[in-house]
Amino acid sequence: MNRIRELREEKHLSQTRLSIELGVSQEMISAYEIGKNAPSAKSLVKLCNFFNTSADYILGLTDLRHMPVQRNDLCDEESALIQMYRKMDGNGRNALISYAKGYLAAQNNSL
Repeated sequence: MNRIRELREEKHLSQTRLSIELGVSQEMISAYEIGKNAPSAKSLVKLCNFFNTSADYILGLTDLRHMPVQRNDLCDEESALIQMYRKMDGNGRNALISYAKGYLAAQNNSL
């Protein structure tokens, strides 16, 4: 399955809605999904940002949605969050993950 279609369907978006988000026509989204056209560099960046994934994943070059995070890629707040997570017991970790998933779902639904 085409990755753009897969990602779009995971978010329960129509081609029309995705086209609005990217600033391209619905026909262009269809062309991306059937492999008739490839996204421009500008559209690829928008797709990556919108779906929070790597260009390599969208282009089918890897099955990893995100590139592994290196410690030097983390800001101070991200490092602190990881340290707090590591100090939590299993219940705390599960609660934090559930909260984060709920927050992201609510944020995505507001788009």
